[in-house]
Amino acid sequence: MLKLVSGDPGKFKCSAWVIPVCENAALNEDKFITDLVDQAKKLADFKGKPEEQVLLYGMPGVVARQVIFAGLGKKEEIQAESLRKAAGRAIKTCLKNEVSEALMMVPNSKNLAMEPEKILKALLEGACLANQVFDAYKGEKKQKPLKEIGFFTDAETAEKNRALLKRVEDISHGTFLARQWVTMPSNDKKPALLAAMMKKEAEKEKLKVTVLDEKQLKQQKFGAMLAVAQGSANAPGLVIMEYRVPKAKKTIALVGKGVTFDSGGINIKPSAGMEEMKTDMAGAAAVAGALIAIARIKPKVNVVGVMPLVENMPSGSATRPGDVIRSYSGKTVEIGNTDAEGRLILIDALAYTLKKYKPHTIIDMATLTGACVVALGDKIAGVFSPDQTLAKAIVDSGTETWERCWQLPMPEDYKELLKSDIADIHNMSSSRYGGAITAALFLADFVGDARWAHIDIAGPSYSKKPDAYCSTAGTGFGVRLLCDLLEKL
Repeated sequence: MLKLVSGDPGKFKCSAWVIPVCENAALNEDKFITDLVDQAKKLADFKGKPEEQVLLYGMPGVVARQVIFAGLGKKEEIQAESLRKAAGRAIKTCLKNEVSEALMMVPNSKNLAMEPEKILKALLEGACLANQVFDAYKGEKKQKPLKEIGFFTDAETAEKNRALLKRVEDISHGTFLARQWVTMPSNDKKPALLAAMMKKEAEKEKLKVTVLDEKQLKQQKFGAMLAVAQGSANAPGLVIMEYRVPKAKKTIALVGKGVTFDSGGINIKPSAGMEEMKTDMAGAAAVAGALIAIARIKPKVNVVGVMPLVENMPSGSATRPGDVIRSYSGKTVEIGNTDAEGRLILIDALAYTLKKYKPHTIIDMATLTGACVVALGDKIAGVFSPDQTLAKAIVDSGTETWERCWQLPMPEDYKELLKSDIADIHNMSSSRYGGAITAALFLADFVGDARWAHIDIAGPSYSKKPDAYCSTAGTGFGVRLLCDLLEKL
C-alpha cells in the first residue's frame, strides 16, 4: 500500500497530491512545489496553520486532479506528531473524495529540525493509520481504503528507508486488528469467539497459539478468573501467543485484560454509557495486535502474549460482594465490588505467566480504572512500576509513538487500604480516592519481585469522536507503544 517515489512525481499516477505546508517557512526546495504552495497561501483562509487544510482542483502543471495542502504550523513548533496528524487528515479527505491513489510530498529535512527518517516515518504512520474503514455492520459501503499511497522524496532518502515501509505497514496492521476487535459489538466477540479470531490471525503469522478453555482453567485452578466468569452463560478462555527467536537472551511477557462485556456483575453499572463496556477488552486486543505485528517485524527477543477473556454478567450464579475466592497464586481475595473484575482476571494471568515462562520483564495492559481517566484524561495512559528504568522506557516509547503515558506513584502506605479482615487481600480500596493507584498495588501483590509494569489504558483505548488518524471507537492504543518498547528493554 505504501510506496516511495523519487525522480519525477508526474510518473506516479494518482488522483490527489498532498503537500504539507509550514506557516512561516518553505519545506521543499523544488520550485514547482513551492510555487503551488504560494498559490494556495494567496487564499485568505489558508496560512498553513495546524489543522488547516485546503483542497484545490485543476492546478496548472499538476497531473493529479486535486491538490490537498495540509497545514503544519510554525517551523519551530513542528514535531513528528504534527506530521502524523497532517498526513492523517489529508488521507481522510482522500477517503471522503473516493480517491484510490495519492502522492504525498515529503518535506526536505534541511528545512526541519528532524532527521529524514523521522520525518518520513511520521508521515507514513499518519497516512497508513488513517487509511482504515470499519463498515462491517453497514449495508451501504460508502468509503474504500486507498489502494496505494506514494511518498515523494529524494533518491537517497528513498533508498535508505525502503524497509521502513514494511515496518510501518506491519505495525499498523496490528493496530487495525486491535481497533476492529475493540469496536466490534459484544455479541460478536464473546470470549470463545474472540479467542478464535485472535487465534486465526496469529496462526497466519506462524505464532504458536494455545487456548485454555473453561475445563482446563478449572483443572489449573484459575480461581479469580473463573469467579468473574461464573455469572455469564459464555465460558471464559485464556489465549496464549508465543513468538520465539533461536538463541534469544530475553523473554518479554505481555498480559492484556479481556473483558468482552462488563456489566459490573452484581454491582451493576448505571445504564448510561454501558454500551461502551464492549471496549473493556482493549488491553487484550492491544497485546494480541502487538504479538501479530511482532511476528512480522521480527525483533530479536522472545515475546509471550497472555490474554484472559471473560464476560462479567449478573445472574443467579454470579460472584457476590463479600465472597472470598482463591486465586491461581493461592492467595485469597475478598470481593468488595464485582465491578472491580479486571484486576481479578489479571492476577491469575500474571501469576500463571510468571510461573510458566519466567520472563525477564512482564507488562500488563488494561482498561482498569475510571480513576485513571479522572487523573490523566482520555488521551494519556497511566504507568505504574517499582522499576524506574522500566517506567521511563514506557514513557519514552509513549512520547516516540504519541501513545502517551505518565508515571503515577505506588506509595507503600496505600497498601493498607487493601487489607481484608478475612482474606489475604481485598479487591477494593477502603478509600474512594486514588483508585488507579490502589488497583496497581493490588496487582503488584501478585507479581512478587518480578520486573513488572502496569499500564492503565482506560482513557485512550476508546474515542467518542474521530481524530486525525483514527475513527470513532477503538483506537488500537498500545500496539505501537509495545512494539517500540521492545527495542528499549
